[in-house]
This record gives sequence, structure tokens and C-alpha cells, in this order.
Amino acid sequence: QVQLVESGGGLVQPGGSLRLSCAASRSIFNMGWYRQAPGKERELVAGITGDYRTNYADSVKGRFTISRDNAKNTVFLQMNILKPEDTAVYCCNAKERVVGGEIKDYWGQGTQVTVSS
Repeated sequence: QVQLVESGGGLVQPGGSLRLSCAASRSIFNMGWYRQAPGKERELVAGITGDYRTNYADSVKGRFTISRDNAKNTVFLQMNILKPEDTAVYCCNAKERVVGGEIKDYWGQGTQVTVSS
């Protein structure tokens, strides 16, 4: 099992910045952030592997940066130039392959990000 604890959400004006953090209870290779806005499906925002390979949703490229501190089992999401359409509940995610080859997902509790003037 992996426990994920998020922090850093809140209310910010358009054009502003926020930084989300997610601390895992142990080392895990694949981590990332998803978000879900009201009435919409959950979507991947950004992912990062233990060797620092990253991927981003097209809608956040150039504005968001995902990073990690492997010594602290923590992943970060720096969000800049925030837009109202970034408003959503952001959830930390971790994935690992378990016995039998299945991919197991772990989720944080979610943190609200609201972009509004």
C-alpha cells in the first residue's frame, strides 16, 4: 500500500500561480497528477517517473511543471499562468506493477484549485 498526502490547493486569480505537493509513504516509480472539474471526466495533468521522465496534457504544456524529490518521496506540480478552466480537484496518483503484471493505482484525497477573479 501507498498513502499519498497532498497540499497546496486554494483560490488564485487568473494569471496567478500555485504549487501542489504530494508526499508518498514510500518510494514509488510512477507518480503524477490528475484533475477533475465538475461535470467532466478525470484527466491526466502531468506524470513523472523515478528517473525524471515527464509527460503533460497539451492544455498545460508551457504553464505547468512537474518535479520530484526522490529522497523525500514527494512530487510537486508548479502551476503558472493559471486560467479559470484549470479549476478542478487535483489528485495525486501513484502507479506500480504488482505480482501478476497488473498496474495498481493509488490516489490522494484531492485538493481543490479554484481560479477566479
